[in-house]
Amino acid sequence: MSAEAAENLVAILFADVVGSTRLYEAMGDDKARETVQECLNIMKQATEKYGGTVIKTMGDEVMSTFPSSDDAMNAGSRMQQRITNNQDIGSDDINVAIRIGCHYGPVTIQDRDIFGAAVHTANRMTSQAKAGQILTTSATVDQLSGEWKALVRQIDLATVKGRSGRVEVFEVLWQPEEATSMLPAIGWGKAKPSKLGTLVLKFQGLEIVVDQNSSRTITLGRADDNDVVIKGNLISRIHARIEVSKDRFILIDESTNGTFIQRNDGEEVFVRRDEIELVDGGILSLGRVAPRGTSLAIEYHCER
Repeated sequence: MSAEAAENLVAILFADVVGSTRLYEAMGDDKARETVQECLNIMKQATEKYGGTVIKTMGDEVMSTFPSSDDAMNAGSRMQQRITNNQDIGSDDINVAIRIGCHYGPVTIQDRDIFGAAVHTANRMTSQAKAGQILTTSATVDQLSGEWKALVRQIDLATVKGRSGRVEVFEVLWQPEEATSMLPAIGWGKAKPSKLGTLVLKFQGLEIVVDQNSSRTITLGRADDNDVVIKGNLISRIHARIEVSKDRFILIDESTNGTFIQRNDGEEVFVRRDEIELVDGGILSLGRVAPRGTSLAIEYHCER
């Protein structure tokens, strides 16, 4: 019988290894598995050191909760310091890094798991983060002590599934040299949007160009009336769409099995029933990871 559900205010933290697929390709299965496990162990130890609770591990990712935002930041900083670009982890020519997302809010606790919109928001921060980053929300920042507040800066605005409007995104500067050169917060209300560039999609000889003059949505999926038609048993009829939103290209996944994004800088992002901005360039694959150059890989490139 399931335990009775209870609601608590906690700081939810997700931490995952960036580019784990690349690690397996470069290191081989045994060494990569050992490296990922070492990272997971460090994440768990940091969680426990600062009074947190490991809710679960999912492949190369840990989800933890903490009583306070400060506890979460202390743990996240320790994880980054012990893993990202640590030459004792991985190999001489492979730099291992993690990314972290955090949000403070109410969750429902049931059967040793947590549920609620706050969990989705924390996960969204993780999908926005790059290697070596800790990203969080204004709700988390509001709960931080003065010492930690001095080490955050607003860097972006993001949309989160189930929430109206955009969420302010803050970067937590966990490296001393970053804190020394910290820039002031961005004045989002006064800033002029940058000019939208061009997004180019290439798939099996098809090329689609999206720019500021494009008003239509680009759809991807197995149904024949999509702009990009990809057949496969893991691909939904309308799997994902790409929209122009102000000065951004936004990929919105609507599928059962999700969309994989392999960026040219080595970062990997998985999006399912959520959305993400497409930047720079890389590979999109629907339902499962498709290596570059294979028949299911969609190349994309953004130019400003």
